[in-house]
Amino acid sequence: MSSSHDRIESTPEVTYTESEWREKLTPEEFAVLRQAGTERPFVGEYTDTTTEGVYSCRACGAELFRSTEKFESHCGWPSFFDPADSDAVILKEDSSLGMRRVEVICKKCHSHLGHVFEGEGYPTPTDQRYCINSISLVLKPAQ
Repeated sequence: MSSSHDRIESTPEVTYTESEWREKLTPEEFAVLRQAGTERPFVGEYTDTTTEGVYSCRACGAELFRSTEKFESHCGWPSFFDPADSDAVILKEDSSLGMRRVEVICKKCHSHLGHVFEGEGYPTPTDQRYCINSISLVLKPAQ
């Protein structure tokens, strides 16, 4: 997967110390957002949500995805075929767990969101699946 967002800028726009992040986030949120953890499949708040609105980063509030790009992938996590703004996320090579994946990171605060996969055959305009942890997101319903 080629992206102009394969690098991480040296300093995110929103910065906190580790102890400040721990104070701001619950232990579960911290484990996913700041330590690149993964929530269990099929338990997240937004896995099956069809509410129209905007999904923002739980850590910093940056707009990341819109419900118009969300689709049902049956993978256990919310799936989107494109970020709300192509500059909202950074894509980073991830070779943990002995496989090649592409990590999705919030550009504004560098929090871990999930991973993006392509070529899986979903009927979406981009042939990509941004597999995002519900705990990394906050949904603001459309008015």
